[in-house]
Amino acid sequence: MQEIEVYFRKFKSIILILLLTLIVFGFIVSRIVPVVMSIYKISTDYSTAVESLADKERTLKNLKEKTAKAEEESKNTVKPFFKPIEQGMDTESVIAGEFAEILTLIRENSIKTRSIKYEYDPKDDNFVKNVPDKYNVAKLDIEMVATYKDFERFLKELYKHEHFLDVSSFEIVPYQKDKKILIIKFQLKLYAQK
Repeated sequence: MQEIEVYFRKFKSIILILLLTLIVFGFIVSRIVPVVMSIYKISTDYSTAVESLADKERTLKNLKEKTAKAEEESKNTVKPFFKPIEQGMDTESVIAGEFAEILTLIRENSIKTRSIKYEYDPKDDNFVKNVPDKYNVAKLDIEMVATYKDFERFLKELYKHEHFLDVSSFEIVPYQKDKKILIIKFQLKLYAQK
């Protein structure tokens, strides 16, 4: 036991220095570990953010390319307004040529018309409101009877129509006695330059 005390006295300062060093080391480690973990988390978040940013930039580039392509296609698909051969005619005379083309499309697709109501230069039309001196407008409310196939063909040909027109609305109801036949209420606006 005395030997231990002798060794203890001899190495007392070294043991105290070691103990103090361990305490200081533990204190420093307890302060450094959270900082290191925080730096690691920030580094990981930064890497994830960089990858996400690269993905977003690729997506943005793709969207810009698609938008540019769609704009280019829409420039190529803008339809011209119907232009009458003679100038200075009233709205009814100007629209008559365009109206005849639509009636021809209806007949060619074996569609029967029940009624056609028309209004020239309707007050609710934006062209009439904003540039009445440049365009003539006719709003047609057409009631038709057709089969699904005939109406589908008519819509495709109407889409391909060479002049600008606006399909405002249409309502399709199957005929009660024969569900293969449709009763269609169709609103169409025809435009012509003055």
